[in-house]
Amino acid sequence: MNGPAKVDGPAAGEDAVKLTSYFGERRRTPGPGGAGFAADALLDLYGRQQVAASILLRGVEGFGARKHPRTDRSLTLSEDLPLVAVAIDRRPRIEALVEPTARITGTGLVTLERARLLAGDVEPVTLREGMHEETKLTVYLGRQERVYRVPAFVAVCDLLHRRGVAGATVLLGVDGTTHGTRQRAAFFSRNAGTPMMIIAVGAGERIARVLPELGGLLRHPLLTLERVRICKRDGELLGPPPAVPGNGDAGMPVSHKLMVYTSEAALHQGQPIHRAIVRRLRAAGISGATTQRGVWGFHGDHAPHGDRLLQLGRRVPAVTVVIDAPHRIATAFAIIDELTAQQGLVTSEAVPALRGTAKGWLNRHRRHVSRQRPAGRVTPYFVTVSGCLADVDAL
Repeated sequence: MNGPAKVDGPAAGEDAVKLTSYFGERRRTPGPGGAGFAADALLDLYGRQQVAASILLRGVEGFGARKHPRTDRSLTLSEDLPLVAVAIDRRPRIEALVEPTARITGTGLVTLERARLLAGDVEPVTLREGMHEETKLTVYLGRQERVYRVPAFVAVCDLLHRRGVAGATVLLGVDGTTHGTRQRAAFFSRNAGTPMMIIAVGAGERIARVLPELGGLLRHPLLTLERVRICKRDGELLGPPPAVPGNGDAGMPVSHKLMVYTSEAALHQGQPIHRAIVRRLRAAGISGATTQRGVWGFHGDHAPHGDRLLQLGRRVPAVTVVIDAPHRIATAFAIIDELTAQQGLVTSEAVPALRGTAKGWLNRHRRHVSRQRPAGRVTPYFVTVSGCLADVDAL
């Protein structure tokens, strides 16, 4: 790739919205040539719309509302691993993508989160209210991108670790868009542009100070900032997840999202902590959880690490995402608190989240939906989506 495509994407520092969908790998959806995989249809959509940044991640374990277990440890179930698709762009573009994303992913879960997108020349930023204490930084990279002959993801993690950021996890995508250009992994290819994402969490001021350094380190930086609350760090309880309303100001349902950063080498009774968390949460009746295995990262004072040759056991990081209604999140957090008594980083966020088919969304939330539509807009989901995005602004 010679450089980022010139598309009508967000300007540096512009407010953006992140659209995330959770669904199964076997999910199929109708198309012009017959039924195809939902993941392909979704990333085709994001590619056609030249989304500023998107990435498709394959999980290693998880379950959804139907409590059907998905794991890479079973040959019979490994074909239906959990998938996570993330798209971020300006609010109008994401707003137009919510209805088709819901239709493609069917009964999967879709969430919307407000973010600040930084691209191009990254200058010092002033954090908005609520981001000074803790901030989540996401860096979007190409798989083969390098910094002074070092993989870019390694260089970024080293910089974040030196600057005292609490932790970072590198996740490898299999499809996505970067600066509006589709980048898909393929056999017999270097897959140089296939996207990766680095999720880092730390004190807002520390992350703000490192942003210009990241901008100077990367050829085509693409970063986002989001509000987050750190609940646990290295086994120490800093505080439970804060209370959030069951519905936002626009009447749309608000869910609680917990993210648990651990390691494949961190065990509980002989099994990785992330697997124990998913199985305990499923047994407790939590609505859903998904674990993704990273390729590199660090937490706390531990140096950045990942898999290496001639190494016994895997030392890669893992991140587990748990999303449920506010009244059930205390049950989930109690389980996570027990299993991360010695190590791990746990964060909390409030997100508008909708589960079910697109048609079901409108039917269930019709009482919150105004029938006024802007001229020329034909989708009946516009006001529903606008209400959900209004809740993003309010949280």
